[in-house]
Amino acid sequence: MGRATDTPVRAGRGGRARLDTMPSAEPPSADPRVPDVAGLVIAWYEVNARELPWRHADATPWGVLVSEVMLQQTPVTRVLPVWTEWMRRWPTPAALAADTTAEAIRAWGRLGYPRRALRLHECATTMVTRHGGDVPADIGALRALPGIGDYTANAVATFAFAQRHPVVDTNVRRVVARAVTGAADAGSTTTPADLRATEALLPADPGRAARASVALMELGALLCGAQNPACHACPLSTVCAWRLAGSPPATGPSRRPQAYAGTDRQIRGRLLAVLRDHDGPVERAKLDLAWPGEPERRDAALASLVVDGLAVQTGPDSYELGAGPPNPPAGG
Repeated sequence: MGRATDTPVRAGRGGRARLDTMPSAEPPSADPRVPDVAGLVIAWYEVNARELPWRHADATPWGVLVSEVMLQQTPVTRVLPVWTEWMRRWPTPAALAADTTAEAIRAWGRLGYPRRALRLHECATTMVTRHGGDVPADIGALRALPGIGDYTANAVATFAFAQRHPVVDTNVRRVVARAVTGAADAGSTTTPADLRATEALLPADPGRAARASVALMELGALLCGAQNPACHACPLSTVCAWRLAGSPPATGPSRRPQAYAGTDRQIRGRLLAVLRDHDGPVERAKLDLAWPGEPERRDAALASLVVDGLAVQTGPDSYELGAGPPNPPAGG
């Protein structure tokens, strides 16, 4: 996720567990030869963590889930204003479920990958119908929510309910690969081995494990970057296997930044921007102006928006955001 200045575990409203201020000292590892990675990273985190609203003690599990979905492949700086407005407008799953999918897409703005807005709306509806409008704490129930994969389920269970699960994103994989195995990176995808290696670093106590998870993520985001890591400021500098080995370069193919300019994603984004700017149907002629040079690609992009539920055709030559009627309120 992005994560907190906070964490013993205390029960909040609705029985949810939250991370609160706790001492930075971590009990020593049972094996004195094994570096206390969790303790070192937690101590660093308590001094250096970013102030993010979904990390606050009063953040709800819904706020945590929304942040996790928004933060997928999207920088924190872009997510913050959208998350803040989203939570002001829809502070509970029931509030979002009672609104239209079109409004969810419109509020998503330019975060990218707008189908995530539809998945959040589906999640909210499912939580209203199956879980009384609450975000479930059970890891299996989280994984069963629409569009919620293993990573997001683990993250919500960990950061919203202080459970012990490996939360492994690109940043965490890189920190663990360097600190434990001495590799410069851990490849392009998360593997079962990555999950096992990360879980092995977590303290047995669930609250401390959750604290370690957010600290590992923050360390990877702020110091242990893919390029030019700030090893001099890293709390693991004296125990990091990669640094002790002389910081050898990565041996596999480097990951190239994903292109956007000129792609179908850009065309879809241009079309969605026009649709978001109108409360009702938009004439096809206005949409054509969004990408005038390649009509065949534009037509294909528009058709894909309809297939994905992001747009709906309202007439022979008009379209609008994928708006369904509001869902009935819980119990209605």
